[in-house]
Amino acid sequence: MADSFSVTRRFFDDKNYPRGFSRHGDYTIRESQALEQFGQACLALENGERKPVTNEEKEFVKVMTGKKVPETFLEKVWVKYRTLTSKTKRIYTLSGDVSDASNSDDTE
Repeated sequence: MADSFSVTRRFFDDKNYPRGFSRHGDYTIRESQALEQFGQACLALENGERKPVTNEEKEFVKVMTGKKVPETFLEKVWVKYRTLTSKTKRIYTLSGDVSDASNSDDTE
C-alpha cells in the first residue's frame, strides 16, 4: 500500500470530531491513525475527485459504489466513518395530547 492512498496532508473532520478521531471514542487508535493518514485520499476517491491508480484504490472505489463489500482494514474503517458521520440525528418528541393529561387530574 506504499503507492496507494498517498496524500500530502492529514485528514481531520472538525465538524463531527472537533477534538480528533482518537479522543471521541468511536475509533480505536489504529482506526484513528488510518483515518488521519489516508482520509484525504479516501474522500477524494469516494467523491470522484481522484481517479484510482492502484488495485487497492480500484477495489476501494468498488466498495464505495456498492459493488463490493469492504474487506481490507481501510475499507472497513472508511465505511465505519461514513456510517457514523452520515447517520441522521434522532429527534425525540412527546406524543399524546397534553389537554388529556390535565383533564384526567380533574376527574379524581
